[in-house]
Amino acid sequence: MKKQVDSFREKLESVEHLSWLGLFKELSEGPHKPSPFYHKRTLRKTREEVEHVREKFLQMRQVSEEVRQYLKTPTFDNWQWEDAEIMVLLQVMYTDLDFIATFNIEPEVLQHFLFEVYRRYNNIPFHNFKHCFCVTQMMYGLIWMTDLRSKIDSIELLTMLTSAVCHDLDHTGYNNAYQINARTELALRYNDISPLENHHSAVAFEILEKTESNIFRNLAMEQYKRIREGIIKCILATDMTRHNEILNKFKSILPVFDFNNKDHKDVLMMILIKVSDISNEARPMEVAEPWLDCLLQEFYNQSDMEKLEGLPVTPFMDRDKVTKPSSQTGFIRFVLLPLFIELANLFPCLEQHIVDPVRKALDYYMEMEKALEREKLNRTQNEKATKSKESPAGPQTGPDPQPASGQASSKTVTK
Repeated sequence: MKKQVDSFREKLESVEHLSWLGLFKELSEGPHKPSPFYHKRTLRKTREEVEHVREKFLQMRQVSEEVRQYLKTPTFDNWQWEDAEIMVLLQVMYTDLDFIATFNIEPEVLQHFLFEVYRRYNNIPFHNFKHCFCVTQMMYGLIWMTDLRSKIDSIELLTMLTSAVCHDLDHTGYNNAYQINARTELALRYNDISPLENHHSAVAFEILEKTESNIFRNLAMEQYKRIREGIIKCILATDMTRHNEILNKFKSILPVFDFNNKDHKDVLMMILIKVSDISNEARPMEVAEPWLDCLLQEFYNQSDMEKLEGLPVTPFMDRDKVTKPSSQTGFIRFVLLPLFIELANLFPCLEQHIVDPVRKALDYYMEMEKALEREKLNRTQNEKATKSKESPAGPQTGPDPQPASGQASSKTVTK
């Protein structure tokens, strides 16, 4: 009986699977239905996986002083740390920035918050829990490298770090363009306005709404409102369609930047999370390049889905058109460097720490692009040479073939 039930369930799921892939047409007529992919196409963590990581996390306590100092640098290698260890490192950040004491955050509440955050990041190639950690670790490093603790309030630092932790919660692996074109639940819910970023922010406050994971539960109401407003602003700022708007606003206030001006600090906080979010190329190449492979895999998955569903294909995600170096050279030149340079204009120490490594990354990918072009040219020339050798010295004509009975020969055959 159990086998029959399992077999029937598999048949149902296979039909449903084909439907959302676009390979099976539903019988109902009418306009395109909102895509439910948001629940189905994302690999969520299994209960066993989550519990195993939770147990390991709760058993870990000590972090050496050497690791604590390493954690403050942009050269930190995320790849050598497991998820449970990453949660411990995030806990260290909240501790070493004095948030535990300043905001009366109970250690067990912080642990529960970090565990819930871990649980709500999905098993997708790029926008996963490791990416959350990388972005948060870069934000943490920027706070120390620029001595922000002496320039802005602790509540603003807490806002920035927590925004980084939560900035991609429950990411589906498909960007806003896909959400809008596929008319997904998220696009409908948020009226096509930054659907993913609005969702990340909403999930963050779902976690914070629970008493056992609300790290802000001992704050005064005004403090909480200020943090909530700041987190929403920061997470929504990670929508890349707003990149020029935010960067231009920062450039306009830079000559008169005032750390006592709330509006100026709000823009700086948005710039800092944007820099942290796309900071992989500021890291050593052995750390950064695997992240690019992960990102391209997620891009290719999306463009494949767009082709299957008959949606507009995002050009920079198309596996038939994009290579590793071509995906990076333009992005570094026109997005990363202008952003990083403007931040370094406010904090000159960052020229050495994040701008120079990004320039080296650009050189690396430009050389890779040239090598691919040379390889392509050589391959084309070799193919032409091979075809030339295989072709006969000249045309040879033979006698006309004898037509079959009842047929007339009308052409001369060239051998």
